[in-house]
Amino acid sequence: MNKYGKVAVLMGGWSKESEISKISGNAVLESLVKSGVDAHAFDPAKQPVCELKQLGFDRAVLMTHGKVGEDGILQGALEYLKIPYTGSGVLASALSMDKQRTKLIWSTYGIPMPKGICLDKPDALLIKEKFSLPIIIKPVHEGSTLGLSKVYKWDDLEIALETAFQNDTAVLVEEMIIGSEFSITVCDGQIYPVVKIEAPSGEYDYQNKYFTNDTVYICPYVLEDKLEAKIQEYAKIGYKAVGARGVARLDFMLDKNNQPYFLEINTLPGMTSHSLSPQSFKATGISFDQLCLKILDGASLGG
Repeated sequence: MNKYGKVAVLMGGWSKESEISKISGNAVLESLVKSGVDAHAFDPAKQPVCELKQLGFDRAVLMTHGKVGEDGILQGALEYLKIPYTGSGVLASALSMDKQRTKLIWSTYGIPMPKGICLDKPDALLIKEKFSLPIIIKPVHEGSTLGLSKVYKWDDLEIALETAFQNDTAVLVEEMIIGSEFSITVCDGQIYPVVKIEAPSGEYDYQNKYFTNDTVYICPYVLEDKLEAKIQEYAKIGYKAVGARGVARLDFMLDKNNQPYFLEINTLPGMTSHSLSPQSFKATGISFDQLCLKILDGASLGG
């Protein structure tokens, strides 16, 4: 596998998702080494990114989740260093990490999404004027449901806003879609099978995403033909609209009437034992080791 040169697997970083990033990164690192790649771990929170050049790395596999690692900042540093990296480019990474700007772009393409507003400060009165319960409150620039609250009673609104604003300077308030949760993965324009998520009590939170074995994943999940075609088309459009490249995962819900609502796009999906995108690839016969090499093959600059 010398065609790749010396490869850095970036993991950890500064975000609140650094723990998950290390789990993803170590899984990918182990796989690449097993496949004969000269791959090494690199934590940008512990070593200056400029050392990648000094240490002779030829490519970077990004498994950095959350702020700084997934929002275009690290991608910009790698562009400056001229080290090809995996995942989306600077602009697509920045847009996709910003849930509100993603919604604004997607809305111009007619992609269905929950009704929502973005706040730069707590405003309970405005929320009560615009929404009926239940609602979702979440930081604009966080992933893995960090800082997210479901509000079923107005008495819980203040603490939900406080929690969200502790995690971010901008907060998204959305109507809560009552229904089933799904994800669909896109890689360079190709669609992979849908995953249905059945979490305990319907709470697909940080704990149930990564640290319990109680969440059930069904993949491939077969939807009615016309609905599946519609979901695939929305996924392709949403992926292209933000300029994504490589592997990206789009999360969506279906309400009781099978009406889809897209929630967000993740441009550096997790690669843990509980992660969704590897399951989509596996359903098409692509093993985890093959997926890791596929991701590495896509390392590039620009975009």
